[in-house]
Amino acid sequence: MFTEDIERYPIHHLMGGYRPCLFPPASQTGDWEHLGSERREPIRRLAEQYREEPYAQLTAGQYMEFVRSGNRGVMEAPYFQRRRKLIAALMGVCAGDERQEDLDIVVDGIWLICEETSWVISAHNGGEHDGVEKRTPMPLPDPERPYVDLFAAQTAMILALTIQLLGEELDEVSPLIRRRVSREIERRVIVPFETRDDFWWMGVIRKDLCNWTPWIVSDVALAAVVCIDDRRRLCDLLERACVAIDRYLDVIPEDGGCDEGVGYWNMATGAVLDFLQLMEQQVGGWHLRRTEKLKRMARFPLDMWLGGDWFANFGDCDARPEVPGERLQYAGKRLNLPDLIAFGARFRGEPTDAVMDTPQLWRLMNNLMAPPKDVGDIEPPKDAWLADLQIRRLTRDGATLVCKGGVNEGSHNHNDCGSFIYFVNGEPQIVDAGNMTYTRKTFSDQRYQLWNIRSKYHNVPVIGGCEQAAGNRCKARDVAMEPDGLSLDIAAAYPESAGVMALKRRFAMADDGSLTLRDEIRLDAPSPVTETFMLRGKPEITSDGVRSGAIRITHSEDMAVEVEEIPVTDVRMARNYPGSLWRVALSSPAAHEHRLEFKIERTNR
Repeated sequence: MFTEDIERYPIHHLMGGYRPCLFPPASQTGDWEHLGSERREPIRRLAEQYREEPYAQLTAGQYMEFVRSGNRGVMEAPYFQRRRKLIAALMGVCAGDERQEDLDIVVDGIWLICEETSWVISAHNGGEHDGVEKRTPMPLPDPERPYVDLFAAQTAMILALTIQLLGEELDEVSPLIRRRVSREIERRVIVPFETRDDFWWMGVIRKDLCNWTPWIVSDVALAAVVCIDDRRRLCDLLERACVAIDRYLDVIPEDGGCDEGVGYWNMATGAVLDFLQLMEQQVGGWHLRRTEKLKRMARFPLDMWLGGDWFANFGDCDARPEVPGERLQYAGKRLNLPDLIAFGARFRGEPTDAVMDTPQLWRLMNNLMAPPKDVGDIEPPKDAWLADLQIRRLTRDGATLVCKGGVNEGSHNHNDCGSFIYFVNGEPQIVDAGNMTYTRKTFSDQRYQLWNIRSKYHNVPVIGGCEQAAGNRCKARDVAMEPDGLSLDIAAAYPESAGVMALKRRFAMADDGSLTLRDEIRLDAPSPVTETFMLRGKPEITSDGVRSGAIRITHSEDMAVEVEEIPVTDVRMARNYPGSLWRVALSSPAAHEHRLEFKIERTNR
């Protein structure tokens, strides 16, 4: 899309000699005071929160812990704490009352981060950068071979915005500070981006791109805008960035869906919007193209919204992810989508929310400088069909079904072909457990040993003890969107050893919100079938079925029922589902053919 534009209108023909500042520098105190006390208060509190907390120590032993034990947090906790504290002190200088104290803290943070051997986190540190994403992790980084991962680029963005906002103040301390920052960004991030084609996320030697591409490219582009004075060189880098973004857009399906889920949309389509906003601001004559595909990409979180702060969460997505309301508002405004503006306002949190996970200074500033608008209420959509992702969503009389076909392949895949979730009045009843804290096992050949990724713990059948497998051949076939649901065949999702000749699954939702699930299964040898239902509420086995929360599941009398409590001990999953989840297994006797039907009805009418 953008490659065609720059071939017709090269960026160096459009960019003038003057490039506007990204945000008002701290020295422009009037601009910061104009924000008003209400909007400045959260960032003042952030500065106070971190002011007395020392910068964390970051040691070689902490870096090596990922290789030694697979634990990412040992290194990442102090790494991100340094960046949060730097951002907090920066906000203190810009809008706080302890400007000199906070400026000293900023200088310390800049120097500490510039002294780090690498800005690449240990989980992303590989010995070779030849386009292979799953490189063998190395215990320590090589400063002579800088790699650009998500957080090297993000660190460059944070430091670049810091020197843009505090240029005069830093020069009064020492002009060396800004020169040092620019030199480190140049060496670690900009030059590798300009000169290397073998980073897998660039899309040159690999085409299966993910959120890494727009996330990294947008941050590199911002750092370049701040640090590169040579206009022609900057134009060349931005054109290179446009090409990389185009490669990413090429792999996005026409339905605009993000197969990594709403939680990853934040730094997937959200990062594309960051880049496009930067280009509009910095390049005269550049206009965001309002393509239908880009509109569908922007609307994806709205299509997956289930009410409250819940979202459909297949794969590694959290059920209650962080949603960037300001980015959604921006997309709605620029793409002429009024409902997206209202949806974004619904999720517009405090600017400081952007630093609580992986610290996003750019997002903090965008939120801070773009005041929210008063808008009316918005309700989740009643129907959606994403044909490429094969996700169907229906809401009837307060009940919502989201079901899927799909393929068991991808970096954030779960073996969940044919799975579904079911909500009543905006509350989860039948669920997808979602993600857990990342470890070395998460993105290794042991990935499918994790319980939350196995099909046994998704709402799909287990055939004669065989779970679904992973791989490109393990996909739904004959997928058809129906007015009341979805039909598909998921036989190919199972290994040959399961002997599945056909597994036709049909979801049908009635006007009263009740759901009928039918499975017609044909096997090459008699085998039992176990149907799984992952429940949020503790189940009660009764004479008329399984009761849990606000629903009742009815089934044939010859099915054996087993209940497994799954205490949620993982910190990340517990943010979505504190306490326990419950797996109900309904097993039918061995047979060549199975015709199974389940009725899921609300009990709180």
